Amino acid sequence: MNLQHHRIHFAEHLDLSQSAARPTLHLVRASGRAVQLDLPAGWLSLWLPLRGPLRLEAADSMWELEPGHLQIWRDGRLRTSARLPCWWLCLCGPDTAWRGYLQTSADNTSEELFPWEGPAPRDAQRLMVRLARLAAQPTALGALGDNGDALLRTLCALLIDQQRDLQTRLPRCSGRTQRRRQQTLLRLLRVQHLIRRHPEIRLDLNRLARSANYSPCHLIRIYREVFDETPTEFASRLRSDRAWRMVRETRMPVCEITEALGFESQSAFCRAFKNSFGLTATQARRLDRQLVRAATCAA
Repeated sequence: MNLQHHRIHFAEHLDLSQSAARPTLHLVRASGRAVQLDLPAGWLSLWLPLRGPLRLEAADSMWELEPGHLQIWRDGRLRTSARLPCWWLCLCGPDTAWRGYLQTSADNTSEELFPWEGPAPRDAQRLMVRLARLAAQPTALGALGDNGDALLRTLCALLIDQQRDLQTRLPRCSGRTQRRRQQTLLRLLRVQHLIRRHPEIRLDLNRLARSANYSPCHLIRIYREVFDETPTEFASRLRSDRAWRMVRETRMPVCEITEALGFESQSAFCRAFKNSFGLTATQARRLDRQLVRAATCAA
């Protein structure tokens, strides 16, 4: 199997831009503080922090990936750094290196992995850790042969299956060919990523449209056709979900939640919360105590 292993430690910097044209997959193991990795535009990469938060930086956004979360990225250039001690894995390479592992159908046509971020499936996490251990021992990896390729195919098949919902949205995307529709979905996912990673900022629709190379009106129309809501509705839904979690799962004062979520005032937050959930923030926080009291009385 064509897999190159890299190990980087405290304050080291690895730039894989010089390898952009080679059809090789790279598995990077990093540990320590202030470790940097640069990837060229157009590469497909899988990122998995195992301990400590990992900071990722693209052209128009910066975000942190929590331990145990998986990031699939295939957009512009990407740089990573870790301010705190962190142990993480990255499996990356150009499309030509991935193509053979993304062939999951009987006729050997290649599937797509789209940008995604969320809790890493347990099997995917185990496969990446196993590949990292094998890659650190060239003799073991070489002896593995076809079984190593099978591990990569299994990992890709698992992630493709996890993205079935995105696959079902492809026919809704504009474009005469499958490739064109995939490009449309990638543009919309870029918009979605910006909204998700900037919950405290009311993103300008013009900025979102520029990121996808669409006009604002066209972005609204095609986003609704694919995802059944507008970008603004998606941002509002995410903010409401985050507000509920912050009220229910933290002891943060309402004034701090208001500021964290980017509301103009505390009264504006309270109105929005009541409209979304039919409860005030105080009533929502009392729910657990009421349930415990009811269970105690019933006993």
